Amino acid sequence: MAAATVNIKHVTVIGGGVMGSGIAMITAANGYRVTVVEVSEDAAGRARRQVEKDLRRMAQHVSKGNEQAEGKFFTDTAARLAYSLQLEEVVAGTDLVIEAIVENLEQKQTLFKLLDQKAPPHTILTSNTSSLSIGEISSTAARKDRIGGLHFFNPVPMMRLIEVVRTKDTSDGTHEALLAFGKSLRKTCITCRDVPGFVVNRLLFPVIHEALGMVERGDATHRDVDVAMKLGLGHPMGPFELMDIVGLDTVRSILHERHARNPADEGTRPSELLERMVVREKKLGVKSGEGFYSYK
Repeated sequence: MAAATVNIKHVTVIGGGVMGSGIAMITAANGYRVTVVEVSEDAAGRARRQVEKDLRRMAQHVSKGNEQAEGKFFTDTAARLAYSLQLEEVVAGTDLVIEAIVENLEQKQTLFKLLDQKAPPHTILTSNTSSLSIGEISSTAARKDRIGGLHFFNPVPMMRLIEVVRTKDTSDGTHEALLAFGKSLRKTCITCRDVPGFVVNRLLFPVIHEALGMVERGDATHRDVDVAMKLGLGHPMGPFELMDIVGLDTVRSILHERHARNPADEGTRPSELLERMVVREKKLGVKSGEGFYSYK
């Protein structure tokens, strides 16, 4: 399945939330022209503010106290970033699309069908999904050889890993282009087949499920579980701290996706605690100011 490797110059990030804004920022910081596509002026404004906030922090870090270098880094990177509501117009001139919208299969399928119709033939289409099948997301698209997964981790500027996911139809050229792109962002890339959860979440979510169960049963508090995982296993943070960072709504969506695939498996049963926190109490973690811990 060889194909010519795409020369990526312009990247479109669809969805400017926590993940999308982070992906856009590091991509622009590494020399690419980037357009963030959102659904409303308000959403685009939030994305811009988040990107600029994170970019100022990155500029301070890379400049090591040199104010002139800090200002230049910020200005040069910001100049490579654009924000738009015109999806069809933007993708008509892009080389790589990174989809970072909500974890909803039908919405992603609808989007990929449109992208396949409107993007140039050479354009590679990718998803940043953390739990859904790339093959299922792209089932409505024709360019099967130019589709793959680029799974970044939160917070994007700090986390060094990208899971590069290839389906059974992803061409060698597409896969090589995605690996090269990820490495150009100064990330470490690993390759994974299009299996549920890829590598990290396939290993992580059984731990998260059991941690939630322990708290629900009263076996231990969420704080003690986090301390145990950090001091007993050397993890940099515990599962509850991690869930707050990822977003409890995102964790809930992944748990539901795992259960839908294996409804008879008791180990995939959705968490009643998480349902209450997300649905009734609107506690989503860091992004809402409160989750298992308070960030206010």
